[in-house]
Amino acid sequence: MTILETRVYRGANIWSYEQAIHLVVDLGRLEEHPTNTLPGFTEHLLEMLPGLQNHSCSRGRRGGFVERLNEGTWLGHVAEHCALALQQVVGHDIRRGKTRMVKGRKGVYNIIYGYADEQVGLAAGRLAVRLVNHLVQADPEFDWDAELESFILRAERTAFGPSTQAILDEAVSRDIPWIRLNQYSLVQLGQGVHAKRIRATMTSATSAIAVDVASDKDLTTRLLGAAGLPVPKQESVRSVEGAVAAAKRVGFPVVVKPLDGNHGRGVCLDLRDEEAVREAYDIAKEQSRRGTVIVESFVTGKDYRCLIVDGRMVAIAERVPAHVVGDGTSTVEQLVELTNADPRRGVGHEKVLTRIKVDAAAKEVLAGQGHTLESVPENGEMVKLALTGNMSTGGISIDRTFDAHPENVDIAEEAARMVGLDIAGIDFICPDITEPVRETGGAICEVNAAPGFRMHTHPTIGEPQFIAKPVVDMLFPPGAPARIPIVAVTGTNGKTTTSRMIAHIFKGMGRKVGMTSTDGVVIDERLLIRADASGPRSAKMVLQNPRVDFAVFEVARGGILREGLGYERNDVAVVLNVQPDHLGLRGIDTVEQLADVKAVLVEAVPRDGHAVLNADDPLVREMRRRCSGQVVWFSMEEPGSEVREMIEGHCRRGGKALVLNPSDRGEMIVVKHGRREMQLAWTHLLPATFSGRARMNVQNALAAAAAAFAAGAPLHDIRQGLRTFSTNYYLAPGRLNEVDVNGVNVIVDYCHNAPGMRMLGDFVDRVGESLSHDLARPSRIGVIATAGDRRDEDMRELGEIASRHFDVVIVREDQNLRGRKAGEVAGLVVEGVKAGMADGGRCKQVEEVLDEIKAVRHAMARANVGDLVVFCVDKHPAVMTELENWSQQAYAGAAANPSAPAADPDYVPAEPAST
Repeated sequence: MTILETRVYRGANIWSYEQAIHLVVDLGRLEEHPTNTLPGFTEHLLEMLPGLQNHSCSRGRRGGFVERLNEGTWLGHVAEHCALALQQVVGHDIRRGKTRMVKGRKGVYNIIYGYADEQVGLAAGRLAVRLVNHLVQADPEFDWDAELESFILRAERTAFGPSTQAILDEAVSRDIPWIRLNQYSLVQLGQGVHAKRIRATMTSATSAIAVDVASDKDLTTRLLGAAGLPVPKQESVRSVEGAVAAAKRVGFPVVVKPLDGNHGRGVCLDLRDEEAVREAYDIAKEQSRRGTVIVESFVTGKDYRCLIVDGRMVAIAERVPAHVVGDGTSTVEQLVELTNADPRRGVGHEKVLTRIKVDAAAKEVLAGQGHTLESVPENGEMVKLALTGNMSTGGISIDRTFDAHPENVDIAEEAARMVGLDIAGIDFICPDITEPVRETGGAICEVNAAPGFRMHTHPTIGEPQFIAKPVVDMLFPPGAPARIPIVAVTGTNGKTTTSRMIAHIFKGMGRKVGMTSTDGVVIDERLLIRADASGPRSAKMVLQNPRVDFAVFEVARGGILREGLGYERNDVAVVLNVQPDHLGLRGIDTVEQLADVKAVLVEAVPRDGHAVLNADDPLVREMRRRCSGQVVWFSMEEPGSEVREMIEGHCRRGGKALVLNPSDRGEMIVVKHGRREMQLAWTHLLPATFSGRARMNVQNALAAAAAAFAAGAPLHDIRQGLRTFSTNYYLAPGRLNEVDVNGVNVIVDYCHNAPGMRMLGDFVDRVGESLSHDLARPSRIGVIATAGDRRDEDMRELGEIASRHFDVVIVREDQNLRGRKAGEVAGLVVEGVKAGMADGGRCKQVEEVLDEIKAVRHAMARANVGDLVVFCVDKHPAVMTELENWSQQAYAGAAANPSAPAADPDYVPAEPAST
């Protein structure tokens, strides 16, 4: 089995409502060998991954997948389940998956399965394929135990720690979205202006000064002592002799620890003589970032961790150092192995407990108790392997949340307030937490920033405490919003203009709009990135911006197929149209398949959301069946048509729609909600419609108004937005930009496919009929092109349609030929133009000028005053610059020679007669 292709979907996609990994695998000869024909395969597989016995598969019951294995299933399906089982081994409860054959390719399969962590999911897929291949034909270099251990360690490195995961689980339960910002524990909760950040158990509300204070143990002790809180005596030193002197002043026994260490590293306890202090000093200094060591009095008692969140105690755990209990027959080494065999213990933070590691420090602790690894402790004897009770060194925890004396709780809460931490771990050493520490002689030995949650969420003994709840309550109080509204727009044509219209409407309402489109990423009308930004990564960039309180995403077919949506859901999905474009790419060969891709937006609408659908497009109309929320129709059909009758029935049932009502005064955009009708605006008064002649923008305005209405915008704000939006270069660059160049009417547009050319041609006909000139009938000149990744027939169709609307067609090529040879694309378009001319098209002349700027110059040189020139552009900034230069040069030439014909840029003055 070979992996041919790997994709990671970071949001809803054509295969799943949630994020997923997609492998395209070739079974090769294994296509002829299902599992029931491979002797011993199923037994060995279940032995290596026993968790597969719990998989239900399509049977819907435990053991269903094993039944499929025994009956015979294909190995691509087996690899899918192995990838899921491997993720379950490392604690990721992922159960979503499917395997389908690639149409028309025997033995090639699509394997799709969910993931929690992208890197872990990819590694699981690769290891699953290797495992299946190994079971079919043994690979002597494949060591399953080593591979599994390596996979677990990799998952440990990339997965969230238990503290971060606990907060994320609580956030997800409240429908709070999150975004991972780096490969470690930096996470954003919420979107845009509502976003909060956490890093482990530090939050965006955690004071940096408080963290610095907590890191300085000497300063912390002095602050707590000044507040009258019980703390041990201590001194900070920077030399061995200073440590010995301080120990004498404090009084033996003492503790030596680093000033700014963590996780108990470098802490040496119960030091009873000068020699022990000397040895401990070097250990502590090695873990001190600033080279300062603390010597403090040793407080005897049990080790308790009090967790304070937002000034309130939420959990208390008694920490017991890593240890074994003798049975009178086993050695210490055997007891450690037996303890580590506990299924709750794993590598690092992989499981609720950490395996005990027998290193030099552990052997030293054993020696201090008179033991070695070969010693046989007496029955019931507790043998420590660490001095501190940290979970990361193999310790255990006992929940004491409801046992603490109220006075001790008050002390812990006061300590957190004194340091200034919103989340703090207060370490108590005292004989018994149920008794007041001021009476029993206990003390606060440390205040920790970013305390771990594992000892509280997964105590070894006692009830788990749901401490993530108060953390999320602090960041997002009940009723506080976490999401910003998201409007997503897709379709074959009109996406960018519609997105800009929607953004313009909400900008006029005072919202800070983040928008993605093929032009770039725009935040509050500022262009941050100039690129094709209609994919999922650009959407995530907007959701991370702390200024954005409303998002408008243009979503293209390519981004959905490549990475999915990149976000969880959209409140409003707008589908403008589905036309045959980009067919033959990434397995999308028919317009029906293209509709399935664009329908992903509709499937991502929640129950309280809306899908704004074009009722005039049959493929878009069918998408209503995929919408969990409400459908808002828009239509340009006249009253009495079949589509309008369908809309009327929809509205009688309480639905919403935007339609056109014709009258003697023009067309009125009407909002229908239930049985109510509300007039919105005359289409001919909207600047973007060119007095109603740009029918594509009439449709875009309907869609934009419907989306804004669905998103809760008042009608007067929608009306004002549409009335102030125009297709000038600043509001909609490259979208029907109208320029007057020395009396020549110039239109600059991004049209690049046959359906778009059909709509542009209709606009050219309507505008051309209104043009007139005293000398002659104005000509229509079109400069056209298409992308190289279209099908040959699509390129010919573009040229054929253009031939019906232009007198002269100049064919150019894009700078990026997308795999085609120079002149190949233009040649196919010219073929289409000539076919249209032969079929009675308007065009009388077709020319090839491959370079875009040269084509602009050539077209303008041909144009006369009153002519209409349409440029279908690739690099619209360069074209607009060239038109500006052309206008200035012609103006300068006219000023220098007033007798030159104003409309003939090719005019060359006659040479002076020779003398």
